[in-house]
Amino acid sequence: MTERRPLAVFDLDNTLADTAHRQRFLQGARRDWAGFFAAAPQDPPIPDGVALAVSSAEECEVVYLTGRPERCRRDTLEWLARHGLPEGRVFMRRNDDRRPARQTKLEVLRRLGRGREVRMVVDDDELVCADAERAGFPVTLARWTAPSEALRQAQEGEGRT
Repeated sequence: MTERRPLAVFDLDNTLADTAHRQRFLQGARRDWAGFFAAAPQDPPIPDGVALAVSSAEECEVVYLTGRPERCRRDTLEWLARHGLPEGRVFMRRNDDRRPARQTKLEVLRRLGRGREVRMVVDDDELVCADAERAGFPVTLARWTAPSEALRQAQEGEGRT
């Protein structure tokens, strides 16, 4: 029964989706958030992350936890389906939520963990991973893409992704 299976929680950007081609929208003093998110459907999948999500689906219910705003839901769902990722619930940031990713994600993780075993949390953000690990969640730091300072600042300083 799906509702009894443990959860495997996956981030999207730089964990499953390679955002390198859209980092240019975050450079400079004026970040182009509309351009950054509009380019997300063209993200190539990251083979290591996708393989881990697919293999996790054998024993776990896969859940996606992203800092992307809710307005990106349709593009995100289409991207997941197009790249053969397991079906699963997608938790996204409210459009007006500018808190750091580590806060918004930990809030959802705690809610998910109340009634279910969270077997793994996979994310590229070291701060998200550190806070999740301190809260008792088993973490896998996704190191299959080069860290992006612009994305880190967006996640922590601007609460954008």
